[in-house]
Amino acid sequence: MKKIVFLFAVMTISLACSKDASGTPDVIDPIDPTPSDALTPQNARTYMTDPNATNETVALFYNLKKLSKTKTAIGQHDAFNAFFGNISGDSDIKKSTGKDPAMLGSDFMFITDKNNNEQSDNWYYQQEQKIIADTKTAYSRGMINTFCWHLREPNNEDDFYASDMTSEQTATAFRGLMPGGIHHNWYKAKLDKVASVLNNLTDTNGVKIPVIFRPFHEFDGSWFWWGQNFCSAEEYKTIFRFTVEYLRDVKNVHNVLYAFSPDNSYANSGSYLSRYPGDTYVDILGMDNYGDFSSGQGINGATRANQKLTMISDLAINKVKIAALTETGFQVNTSNSPITDWFSSYLYSALSTNNPQIGYVMFWNNNQNAYYVPTPSRPNVADFITFSQKAKSVLQPNLGNLYILPN
Repeated sequence: MKKIVFLFAVMTISLACSKDASGTPDVIDPIDPTPSDALTPQNARTYMTDPNATNETVALFYNLKKLSKTKTAIGQHDAFNAFFGNISGDSDIKKSTGKDPAMLGSDFMFITDKNNNEQSDNWYYQQEQKIIADTKTAYSRGMINTFCWHLREPNNEDDFYASDMTSEQTATAFRGLMPGGIHHNWYKAKLDKVASVLNNLTDTNGVKIPVIFRPFHEFDGSWFWWGQNFCSAEEYKTIFRFTVEYLRDVKNVHNVLYAFSPDNSYANSGSYLSRYPGDTYVDILGMDNYGDFSSGQGINGATRANQKLTMISDLAINKVKIAALTETGFQVNTSNSPITDWFSSYLYSALSTNNPQIGYVMFWNNNQNAYYVPTPSRPNVADFITFSQKAKSVLQPNLGNLYILPN
């Protein structure tokens, strides 16, 4: 989809990223997890990407890791601004359950857009201010904030889908971000903007607000210009590492947990980790997965999803990281009717069978004409409410204070 189609519909677009149900594993590698009970409030920093992280960021890492042993936080992208039927007010999750989501998803896309001139009358800058305000509101309510980044390609800065680019552009776009590459300085300027936002993201007491940042997600597909067809594994790792090091070590950003987030294509732990930048660059082992939950997949799809989630949970236990279902959902629109018991049966079984330790699940945003999370008038709202009340499901009121480290 070209930029012109959706630029002025940020609150109603649906950027659900997965393209298909790619990869059905025949065998899931068993992993021998080591107990992560060694994680304590005192040593939590030693397992984190940033040993100099703020106290609140350390607390989020520790508490979310502990929460994942028995619970899964439920969130939605752009929950405070993207509504089914364009009915504003409370988030659609709160409209249906009476409770705020446990997480708010946001995007650096408009913040780093070439047209953002940081003037008060500029539409992109207005979106930046709205996103910042929403992030602060979520934090004030005890929610978790997470940011993705649909970064425009560096040639014309018009697109993030590879299908909208020429082969010459895709051949050099991501590789050009490498140190010494033709787009390296451009990329550093984009990171400067991200760093400025993160370093100035504070609450009313001046405390920096922790966020989860998952750059260059769904890289195992090739629908984005950072996908696997457009760079080698080592090139991907190099740019991921540079991103962390530049924000953390050069720009002194210390309120971030970094998420590694492929799509659902992997068949074993080896393929999942094939582009993994290393334990010192990742706090959250994620997976985006729409394909295994799509129409017609049924319980077999849920079983595949559960096998993959169990795998990354075992990896997270072994590495003392947090596992997460970083994006998912089934979009209901004029072409897709709700799937009976999708939330309470298929999704919940994927999150609970074999007791994987999944810290959170993030639904993509609703929009005026379609939804991932039903509103009270929708036929599957009872299914979602049932899901939200399951033993492992957590909305904001039951999160506890994630930003205070226990003694």
